[in-house]
Amino acid sequence: MRPSDLAATPESRDRYVDLLRAGSLGVVVLGHWLMAAVSVDTAGQVQVGNLLALQPRLQPLTWLFQVMPVFFYVGGFAHALSCRSVRRKNPKAYSAFLRARLRRLLRPTVVFIGVWGAAALVLQLAGAGGGLLDIALRLVAQPLWFVGIYLAMVAFTPPLLRLHERWGWGVFGGLVAAAVAVDVLRFGLGVPYVEFLNFAFVWLAIHQLGFLRADGRLRRPYLLAGAGLVGAVLLVAYGPYPLSMVGIPGERISNMAPPTLALLCHGLWLVGAVELLRAPVARWLRRPRVWRAVVTAGGVSMTAFLWHLTAMLGVYGVLLAAGVRMPEPGSGVWWIQVPLRLTAAATLTAVLVAAFRTFEKPSGVRESSAPRAWAGPAAALGVTLSLFGVLGLSMVGFGGLLEGRTALLIAVHVTAPVAVLMTLAGWLLVERAGRDRGAAA
Repeated sequence: MRPSDLAATPESRDRYVDLLRAGSLGVVVLGHWLMAAVSVDTAGQVQVGNLLALQPRLQPLTWLFQVMPVFFYVGGFAHALSCRSVRRKNPKAYSAFLRARLRRLLRPTVVFIGVWGAAALVLQLAGAGGGLLDIALRLVAQPLWFVGIYLAMVAFTPPLLRLHERWGWGVFGGLVAAAVAVDVLRFGLGVPYVEFLNFAFVWLAIHQLGFLRADGRLRRPYLLAGAGLVGAVLLVAYGPYPLSMVGIPGERISNMAPPTLALLCHGLWLVGAVELLRAPVARWLRRPRVWRAVVTAGGVSMTAFLWHLTAMLGVYGVLLAAGVRMPEPGSGVWWIQVPLRLTAAATLTAVLVAAFRTFEKPSGVRESSAPRAWAGPAAALGVTLSLFGVLGLSMVGFGGLLEGRTALLIAVHVTAPVAVLMTLAGWLLVERAGRDRGAAA
């Protein structure tokens, strides 16, 4: 919805969910900007490190700033409402549900991939490269992992929602039990590759909490917050899990990639905590100016998320080109400069959002209320292609488009051109399958 559409917001709308959606992405953006530690070594080579690796004492802050579970939680809430709305029109309209949920995600993502892919190709053909540019071609694609995981959440919503409507908390409990079993097999028995299953079990468990919230069944959030926090503390203190709730270069074990039981507990306490804050914040959101700001931010949040690393690296590129000396990351001078760097990155992000925000607006094509027989399978294939495409691109980056550089994605080597084509083909399939018959004609 556009800000003008929400001028008279119905009482039934959960404004707090809108705030959590936009706010969680905003916190992730801020965290990425703060973690970036750009420096120039004695040989004059540009290095981009992670502040949490250089300053380990800051790692406890990730227990507050790692809020991606909140985004998946509110995603589950929104997906449950959307899926039920589509089902009321046509119980089998899987393709219409996918298109309705994915168009604001895939359209700006495809544009982002297209712009960066074209730029990378031109730069390579021109022989440009080296320094921060090579790093940027790799780093700007990394946030696409989130898009891939979110695509999976959307694709699994219809079957998991039906299970939820029959078994309720049992589905959530089953996903948690599966995540526990994976970590037991991984750390206790040393079973190889099993850990990758927790990309599904951990994030789907958090997503399932959104279904429970949509049905008003999270009645004791303090129990969820307390159990999650105690569980995370015990697992980190006595288990093999690291303190940081985000991935850090050089770690033998990461709580994020793949997700661990410790991250699941962290997500539980965050969900419980935000639910405890719901009532007072909801009253604050009734103020017109506050609500207008939330709606405006929500309307461009995905575009800002996709382009925020581009803006950050652009700021550092200007500083390096101007000959500005980079202070040692974490030093006093570095911290003094933080407000200036954040302001510059936010300004450039705003410029990029102004340029690309139109692609995040809903299209005018109606979803299909009477889908063709092939629409469901085509939509499922489309979301699968897009999922693997964006995940592969997040790993290989945009560098070396013509050199066949690969990344290993679930035992399959993926190149950047193949990943781009998979994403584009998947998006087109989802769009085509979910369109109304009359509109598609």
